[in-house]
Amino acid sequence: MAELVFTGAAGRLEARYTQATEERAPIALILHGHPRAGGSMMDRVSVMSHKLFVERGFSVLRFNFRGVGRSQGHFDNGVGELSDAASALDYIQNQNPNAVQTWVAGYSFGAYIGLQLLMRRPEIDGFICSATPCNHYDLAFLAPCPSSGMMFYGSNDAVAPPLDVERSVSKIRTQKGEEVEWEQIEGADHFFSQHLDTLRERAGVYLDRRLAMPPKIAPPPRR
Repeated sequence: MAELVFTGAAGRLEARYTQATEERAPIALILHGHPRAGGSMMDRVSVMSHKLFVERGFSVLRFNFRGVGRSQGHFDNGVGELSDAASALDYIQNQNPNAVQTWVAGYSFGAYIGLQLLMRRPEIDGFICSATPCNHYDLAFLAPCPSSGMMFYGSNDAVAPPLDVERSVSKIRTQKGEEVEWEQIEGADHFFSQHLDTLRERAGVYLDRRLAMPPKIAPPPRR
């Protein structure tokens, strides 16, 4: 795993990057929790997510949003952080121009940013969100959702209560062939304090299932 810095809209962004050996390996971008709540690319869920994708042959990038760690800039209430995520996706795509798939995985605040990113980047094939703060952010923009994905949440999450997650996700309209799934992890809190291994196992099952499916066929260009 390499330590690196790439350029975002607010300046340099600190990152960790793992390059796959296969030329056409898929790529994954990992987005961390809320910067004002101590979130960083070194939090347990983000590190676990990085390893999860590496174990399946992905090239993987995780980074610190602006103002976190050695990343330049200041917290921007999600607006600038979405720009950071777009810059990170540009970086990993430039490193892997022949990647067969593109995934995003986000934790808490990072899940919200990741969902916004996939609405703007149609090349994203799938997503995995953990502890999405549906009570703090309106997910109405995901109607319809352009990519299939999974949302995991804990039954004991006091920060993003399960009922809010279920209510938000159940309202998301999906396009033909795209499906947003959600799965509760019994006993888990917002940080998956005692349930990180369970989250890793469930996320791995979902990812393996998706990777075993035939790739999506892009629609023919309009004339």
